[in-house]
Amino acid sequence: MTMLRGVVVLIGVLVGLLSWQVTQAITSLSDGAPGLDDPYFPTLGNGGYDVLHYTLDIAWEEASNVIDGLATLDAQATQDLARFNLDLGGFEVLAARIDGQDVSFSRAGRELTLEARRALLRGQRFQAQIAYRGVPQQGVESLIDLPFGNGWERHAQGVYVASQPQGASLWFPSNDHPLDKATYTFHVTVPKPYVVAANGVLIATEDLGTHTRATWEVRQPMASYLATVNIGRFALVEGRADSVLLRDYYPARLVHELEPVFASTPQMIAFFSNIFGPYPFETYGVVVAEARLAFALETQTLSLFGANIRNYHDAEEVVAHELAHQWFGNSVSPSNWREIWLNEGFATYASALWYEHAYGQERFQAFMDDLYRVIAEPSFVASAPLIGDPGAADMFHIAVYYRGAWTLHALRQRVGDDAFFRILRRYYAAHANGHATTDGFIALAEAESGHELGDFFRAWLYEKPVPGR
Repeated sequence: MTMLRGVVVLIGVLVGLLSWQVTQAITSLSDGAPGLDDPYFPTLGNGGYDVLHYTLDIAWEEASNVIDGLATLDAQATQDLARFNLDLGGFEVLAARIDGQDVSFSRAGRELTLEARRALLRGQRFQAQIAYRGVPQQGVESLIDLPFGNGWERHAQGVYVASQPQGASLWFPSNDHPLDKATYTFHVTVPKPYVVAANGVLIATEDLGTHTRATWEVRQPMASYLATVNIGRFALVEGRADSVLLRDYYPARLVHELEPVFASTPQMIAFFSNIFGPYPFETYGVVVAEARLAFALETQTLSLFGANIRNYHDAEEVVAHELAHQWFGNSVSPSNWREIWLNEGFATYASALWYEHAYGQERFQAFMDDLYRVIAEPSFVASAPLIGDPGAADMFHIAVYYRGAWTLHALRQRVGDDAFFRILRRYYAAHANGHATTDGFIALAEAESGHELGDFFRAWLYEKPVPGR
């Protein structure tokens, strides 16, 4: 009897010691960083893990604009972790789980911290689930003052989502930085007669009586800011551009006015595929919100426009611009937000190249001349940012677009057409489904052309005076 009691005591001591060692091991592990040190938005994104796939289950309440969400993140630890952060602004977090087990969590601003019950070791795959509810953007300050970029937007006729650069975390828990791309599945439940348009491929539409549940899937890597869900009384118009499925979602009453605006899309896809490389994704199309928008956005595979696009005098340029972003911005994404000219300068010059292809040299030259007159005007030069490092407040300054386009045009003039278009194709091929930097582009341009281009790019990207043409 005494011996048995001693064994029980010894077992208890060993169990306690083991529990203490496990606790010590977990608490001694490092935390995932609460940001990725982006030069403009240092708290965007998180360290310590890589999201591989998001599954977003969202139910939308029309009258209140409340969404009930369940976000499932399949991820892989990139370091040993005791805890890690997700970006999430607003909402009530109802529960959090890691690998099916409830875990503790805490909130601090946009940072949602999950505590692992067991250590997550480097290289280990795991699944995190967060149940949340609320009205998007409610009680949350934007990180930047823009007419777009805050994610989920309710308007009179439905919902659109525009998240560049920091709005994804205002509608779902995410690693909200372009450095962490992932694939996606969306399950979105809406009341009838609303239709859901999202990124990727429509997998299923389920009739739930008074509601409809749409499932969309993105099979190529996508940055969080490019994820979109659009809800409206849409009519679907389908087509093809060779192997690419086209699907356009227009407000039902505006179909006949909007179809001509986007009629050149198949020809644009063919042209850009020829000069840049194959179209990056399975599908393309547009979604037009029945609202007046002061912007358009290249949400991946489904560019977003406002209904006022039908009244633009330069609609074709905007249509080409957002399509070109599928190559430059979406497939080849910036490594940080300071590199924004690699998005906007490239897409603007792509529109010029479309004009050259479709309408000839005179139209192309007139377009480029117009841009140069703007960027060379003395008061503009004095107030414009340096486009290689414009600052967060001026990320979308028109200089980033126009002078960025002229940087590429001047490069073309410097190295010649053959080398220039080889540079574009090589750049795209080297970074497709990944990320790029300005320094990397310069190095590639030098290697492909045989020219030393350091002074050239310094003048165009990092100095105030506009080089001559």
